[in-house]
Amino acid sequence: MPPIPNGPFAMPMFNGFVPRCVRPWIYLFIAFAFQLSGGMYAGAMPHIMGDTCLMREDVLMIVMCGVVGVNMPFPFLFRFKFRFTNRSLLLVSALVVAACNVLCLYTESLPLLCALSYVAGFFKLCGTFECMSNIQLWMTAKRDFTIFFPLLYCVVLGNMSLSPWMTEELTYVFQSWHAMHWFMAALMLLVALIVYAFTHDFRFMKPLPLVSLDWLGCALWSAVMVEIIFLFNYGEFYNWWDGRPFRVVALSLPVTLYFTIQRMRHIRHPYIAPEAWRYKRLVPLLALFALVELVGATPKVVQNTFTSGVLRFGWTDTTELNLVEWAGVIMGCLFVMLWVKVLRQKFTRLLTVGMAALLGYEVMMYFIIVPGLNVEALYLPVWCRAFGNAIFFTALTIYLEELMPFQHFFMGLTMVGLIRNGVVGTVCSGLFSFGLRHQVADNMARGVGHDGMQALMVSLKQISGWACIVCLAVFMVFLLWDIQPVRSTLKRMPYWTAVGRLFRRRMRAEGVTT
Repeated sequence: MPPIPNGPFAMPMFNGFVPRCVRPWIYLFIAFAFQLSGGMYAGAMPHIMGDTCLMREDVLMIVMCGVVGVNMPFPFLFRFKFRFTNRSLLLVSALVVAACNVLCLYTESLPLLCALSYVAGFFKLCGTFECMSNIQLWMTAKRDFTIFFPLLYCVVLGNMSLSPWMTEELTYVFQSWHAMHWFMAALMLLVALIVYAFTHDFRFMKPLPLVSLDWLGCALWSAVMVEIIFLFNYGEFYNWWDGRPFRVVALSLPVTLYFTIQRMRHIRHPYIAPEAWRYKRLVPLLALFALVELVGATPKVVQNTFTSGVLRFGWTDTTELNLVEWAGVIMGCLFVMLWVKVLRQKFTRLLTVGMAALLGYEVMMYFIIVPGLNVEALYLPVWCRAFGNAIFFTALTIYLEELMPFQHFFMGLTMVGLIRNGVVGTVCSGLFSFGLRHQVADNMARGVGHDGMQALMVSLKQISGWACIVCLAVFMVFLLWDIQPVRSTLKRMPYWTAVGRLFRRRMRAEGVTT
């Protein structure tokens, strides 16, 4: 094994002919490419529905399975890192994501498409983590989370807006939703070629065996998330309890949750340790993430219904809004870094700024729901929503790291993901859709509006008004509730060798040969 370099930032896994100044930028590009990928792309939903036998709910289910897959590897990431080399992990991740993109084109089975999307999301996060963890010292020489997380979310949240934009552009140019899949497969093969040509196998410590990993626990938690998403994604289609599939899944959910919790309580190395749920500030933190998802569900129902059903916007208008959203995300992440690192202000005040931005989105949307609206009128509301979401996700992730010790932090990311990675968003979207359908029927019955279109606009304004009231109430709570951060001085991220030694000591204490 070659010696571990000491001193300034270095990336010893690269071959000698690769310039040092280029190496971190290569890994940043690879992380960017991984974040663009997925199993199915929601930006091409109308074309997928027109070209296949899939419904809107089916496409959303496939996409959400990919989101669930992104959430599940967190407790395993360091075990992978200490068992395999960076080169092998990146090669496998890129090739698996490429294979999933190609297989999705020739698969008609909905369960198999969901499984492929899940696998693509799982390896997408593995590849992103391997890249970002190796350029961490390049991003922040002191391993400071207040710098690392805002820059990380610029890539993660930013690509959540860029991926639909790129999907729509490629679909329009090539007149086929297959274009994005072939593009991502080619991009992943390019990533694999770069890794194969420019890097070599390098270990910074003796590999640890892959033992004591709770794969069944991971599968059970995944099943819980998928079942909840299924209920609220297909609820309107099956008319809720009137549909037999809905009743079957609804009765299966508590059984799955029971076995998941019992396994967590009774095995030595559970997927999520019971101790990770016992931090006193964790429940308010999860509630804040749920609140952001609640507000974020409004555009999925109100804004999308308004722009497509009333304004009849085409793909060009949607593309413009995606770019505006991307700008809001980048500015929100950088604002968090400025607030926490430079200004050193309180977290509550930062969250108050984020809630003010989300409240501004809801209020502006309430007043601009009128026919004949220009797309430019949506720029500021969409920017405010993206800005507020970026503030909440980045700041609360930093706060989570302060709340939990390192041994539970990555479990905490999965726990937060149980809320933010599709589950609460799908629940809120399902409830908003049910409320919108009820309001439209009620308004039509009471003669509100001269036709269906006007009744729809009145219903959208009513739903948006209720969202404004909820946001305003929470905003008032933030104004009245002023708390200090968990620590006055933020923690530093430990070195990977120290984390590896900690894993090795635990395994030796349990009698595992390393």
